[in-house]
Amino acid sequence: MMKILHLYYDIMNLYGDYANVAAMKRMLEKNGEEVTVDKLTLGGDIRFDEYDFVFVGSGTERNLRVVLEDLRRHTEGLKAYIDSGKTALFTGNSFEMLGKALCDSTGKTVDGLGIFDFTTAEQNKTRWTSDVIYSCDFLTQPLVGFVNKCSEIKGVSNAPFTAKMGLSNVDGDCKEGVRDKNFFGTHLTGPVLIKNPHFLAYLAEKVLGRAPETDYLTFERAGFDVTLCELSKRMGNA
Repeated sequence: MMKILHLYYDIMNLYGDYANVAAMKRMLEKNGEEVTVDKLTLGGDIRFDEYDFVFVGSGTERNLRVVLEDLRRHTEGLKAYIDSGKTALFTGNSFEMLGKALCDSTGKTVDGLGIFDFTTAEQNKTRWTSDVIYSCDFLTQPLVGFVNKCSEIKGVSNAPFTAKMGLSNVDGDCKEGVRDKNFFGTHLTGPVLIKNPHFLAYLAEKVLGRAPETDYLTFERAGFDVTLCELSKRMGNA
């Protein structure tokens, strides 16, 4: 029996992020596994070591602060989960909690969980939105998706993605996201595992410990091909 944790499913769930969990559950089941999904939120008793895959989606800046304070009591458990090499995906702004500090648009700074060394600074003048194409050295195909954020992240030393088109961690640099072993944090939404079936397969391989069967992903692959083609045309005309 494999267990998935969808954490803060109710208040960190913008952009259809729940579909990432559905996609992972379906893939594990297609590969012969029995799968349960636990949906936990504020005040829940979180035992990270019980799970094979952990997901947190994106939320409003206000909800992010609420979740940060709730998750703070589980910092050591989350850090141990990441250090163990188990698989996790934090999308949108959710991974910003794991840095050293978050500075909001008024200049107020709160401590992050301190699992990583980066810092996040928000601003309220505008939101940055962009369709994106990201490359990485562990996949043969790029990632596509959408980013909507009001923050810049500085001090990431282990960013997994390179922006070929669209937004990165900070203006003037092409690196995006954060990675540690099999933990991935990215501002990509869409949801990312539906738009990028090859990334879904990569994460599922980490969860399963073997290469998964992916023949059933016909429509997802077709959708990726169309999206990449159209975005590449736009990038070529820029």
